[in-house]
Amino acid sequence: MSIQEATPDHRAAEQAIEVAGENLEFRQLVIEDAAPTGAQITHAAGFTAAQQATVLHFLPDGELEEIRPNQNVDLGKGRQFVVVETDRLYILTINGERFEWPSRLISGAVLRKLGKVAPEDELLLDCVDQPDRLIGPRDLVDLGKGGIEAFISRKPTWKLNVQGVLLTLHQPTIVVRQALLDAGFNPDQGWQIFLIVKNQPKRAVTLTDTVDLRTPGIEKLRLTPTGVNNGEPAPKPRRDFDVLEVDEKYLDALGCFWETVVDSGHRWLLIHNYRVPAGYDQQMVTLALLIPTTYPGAEIDMFYTNPKLTLRSGQPIDRTQVSAIICGTPFNGWSRHRSGAAPWKPAIDNVVTHLALVESAIAKEVGQ
Repeated sequence: MSIQEATPDHRAAEQAIEVAGENLEFRQLVIEDAAPTGAQITHAAGFTAAQQATVLHFLPDGELEEIRPNQNVDLGKGRQFVVVETDRLYILTINGERFEWPSRLISGAVLRKLGKVAPEDELLLDCVDQPDRLIGPRDLVDLGKGGIEAFISRKPTWKLNVQGVLLTLHQPTIVVRQALLDAGFNPDQGWQIFLIVKNQPKRAVTLTDTVDLRTPGIEKLRLTPTGVNNGEPAPKPRRDFDVLEVDEKYLDALGCFWETVVDSGHRWLLIHNYRVPAGYDQQMVTLALLIPTTYPGAEIDMFYTNPKLTLRSGQPIDRTQVSAIICGTPFNGWSRHRSGAAPWKPAIDNVVTHLALVESAIAKEVGQ
């Protein structure tokens, strides 16, 4: 009796894979094999055997594994492939060291392995007449565009603007006190310090707070000298009505003198000495918000300033023709409203979120 070795049967339901060519754009193909060979993949991609295309298995970690024509592929490891026709070696350099690569395409992960780039370092494509391009592990680079592609690695850097002084840091976090020292400011002079993050209200911070520059949208630390008086007691703020607890905590953290007043039946939140960005004729204003009696069920709309904000450029500010008298003082209103795509939501919106809209609107007029 003879014993015959069983031949593996890869037949299965149709399998979807993704294939990219020289344009690096992946397209979905269907192949009728659960473990296709390199030859089957090149055929599905539209290549003939005579073209001798190279098949590279593009793995989730960015590795490119070459697949031989008769080699079966484990689709469980990944379903993306790069198929290119090649008949030459491509030259590249990494930190000045020369390498040869057998395919027109190479990934960031392979470049890191070739050049022994430290995991914490950035990898960049050295570009001419434009900023260097940051290469991620799964980014694919076309080596066939002519010339020798040069890659460099470097320690990552982060930038922080401290009251107009731009710091370049080699660590993603910094204590506020150290940031002031590095920028040449005396941290013990007495400052109100605000962290400015794009599309968020400014946030008061202390000298012992840590700024994490990996946080998206961080723009700068703004310094304001602490006010000095002749020893007279500070005026007691009016509290004609209450705001939400979250509003009160935020307003106290701003470092501005604020109060709530009822005038002619209208409820107003007044924020005194509210600083505005450079580009206006004014440095500080009193900011007024009209608070509905059913707030937060009803939304806060628009905002008002005294004095009226005017641009140094002399250009008019659109939709600022509204006026109001609050406790005998004239205020100028800005017609800025929420869009239908981002309506007021009583469960999450409040004075804090409306102040983000205010700050964004004021900054937008001066290109910030």
